[in-house]
Amino acid sequence: MAQRMSNLFLRTLREDPADAELPGHKLLVRAGYIRRAAPGVYTWLPLGLKVLRNVETIVREEMEAIGAQELSFPALLPREPYEATNRWDEYGPNLFRLQDRKGVDMLLGPTHEEMFTITVKDMFSSYKDLPTTLFQIQTKYRDEARPRAGLLRGREFIMKDSYSFDHTKQGLEESYAKHRGAYVKIFDRLGFEYVVVHADSGAMGGSASEEFLAVSRHGEDTFVRSPGGFAANVEAVVVPQAEPVEVSVGPAHIEDTPETPTIETLVAALNANHPRDDGREWTAADTLKNVIVMLVHPDGTREPLAIGVPGDREVDAKRLEAQVAPADVEAFEEKDFAAYPMLAKGYIGPGVLGEEKASGIRYLLDPSIAEGSAWVTGADVSGKHVIDLVHGRDFTADGTIQAAQIKEGDPAPDGSGPLTLARGIEMGHIFQLGTKYAEALGLKVLDENGKLVTVTMGSYGIGVSRAVAAIAEDNLDDKGLIWPRHIAPFDVHVVATGKDAAVFEKAEQVVADLESAGLGVLFDDRPKVSPGVKFKDAELIGVPTIVVLGRGLADDTIEVKDRRSGTSRDVAVDEVAAEVLSEVRGA
Repeated sequence: MAQRMSNLFLRTLREDPADAELPGHKLLVRAGYIRRAAPGVYTWLPLGLKVLRNVETIVREEMEAIGAQELSFPALLPREPYEATNRWDEYGPNLFRLQDRKGVDMLLGPTHEEMFTITVKDMFSSYKDLPTTLFQIQTKYRDEARPRAGLLRGREFIMKDSYSFDHTKQGLEESYAKHRGAYVKIFDRLGFEYVVVHADSGAMGGSASEEFLAVSRHGEDTFVRSPGGFAANVEAVVVPQAEPVEVSVGPAHIEDTPETPTIETLVAALNANHPRDDGREWTAADTLKNVIVMLVHPDGTREPLAIGVPGDREVDAKRLEAQVAPADVEAFEEKDFAAYPMLAKGYIGPGVLGEEKASGIRYLLDPSIAEGSAWVTGADVSGKHVIDLVHGRDFTADGTIQAAQIKEGDPAPDGSGPLTLARGIEMGHIFQLGTKYAEALGLKVLDENGKLVTVTMGSYGIGVSRAVAAIAEDNLDDKGLIWPRHIAPFDVHVVATGKDAAVFEKAEQVVADLESAGLGVLFDDRPKVSPGVKFKDAELIGVPTIVVLGRGLADDTIEVKDRRSGTSRDVAVDEVAAEVLSEVRGA
């Protein structure tokens, strides 16, 4: 039955909502697909729910095609399994914790590895029961600190998570390959540009890990790719350890460099007051920048960490977070400096850094800093820097860390050419988890020899509600949304204009014909709404085909408009249903 706009639960907005930042998020709210209930929490209105269900259908079909079986866990979960895996603590403030009336700790599920593992443990005991793959499409909860991107990063969101269970590593690899193939089909059908990149497993653990990223300038994730086919998110880029070089400078020497707390001021002072003997200009790449951060571990303990990077690079927050997880990273504040008086702010050098040095602060270097290389860096005294300080000769570190910024043009780690940077939205993530959760929760089966073996798992997630947002961000213009046909809430939007009763009568007939052809129809039958408002609403809502009945009826024609191209054509009244059906089915 056609959905009539005269009784559709819908109010479109002409102005952008104040709390929306991204174009797609603004339009989803304005077009009446979603409505904010609380920060990071949204109500799915009728139009939005139709789009969401279309996405779910695609995901469900491709998961079932690889033999995965659907179940559904509760969102409200017990504490004990998450305590067994240590994620009750590791999730930190992102976990929604609550107590029942008896004071028993519970949580709102952020993800369900533990529950899947326990369920299989309770029901299966032999290798003959495996392999098996289970999935659900379920609401998840994470207390995001800054939920400002609409459906892309909310505190309540819908996710497809699936898990494979095998008793051999080869079985895991086969399950992983099946999932990867299913994901390619899912994202091909969803219709936005995406890339598959090597990823960091982070707190999930495991070995192989890949992300499916929707390419978008509004994406919160940076990824890199090379002409030779290398692709990875920045967290997963491994900079090789630089080979040692021969020392080419004399002894290190301390020089006065007053009022040079930044790299820019230091370079200017070096070129003005301490020119090189060979005439080369000093640059930021000749300096060693030492950055201090504070790590907050899940148990609440705080640990300062010093990171040394070339002065022409920043410490990349996401790369750093991936390296130190599950700890959180906080700024090193004035009160922290007060606790470490040996740190000369703006002039910190390796002289006091390191677990065996005066500060006791762990000191890690970027691997691009070769043994034997010479640097200008802080002399641990305000207004002074040390020149020609050689790594390995004059200072050492406690180790290395992959935390420095990746730049456009950096060489790919696999030698496949220079890297280019782009932005993307994480849409899917697949992991070869291995035995992490099975070991923690005691999931074992008897193998072919009657010996107990630990089950090996794969974990595979897709952001279902996030997919709606990603599609919206990729399919819009200055007038509104432009849904792909297989995602749109309806196949065709019929608009009756003017006040002539004959127009509305003919529109009823056209709607009936379209419905009889099996098409989903949104019918703007509002009698006292101006054509201009109806046209604006149709463009805003974004159904791919718009059929307009109005003045053309005098010539026995109806306007058929393609929302994406903006082109329109006049079609004979008796041919409208057949032509629209052909257009929809041929897409």
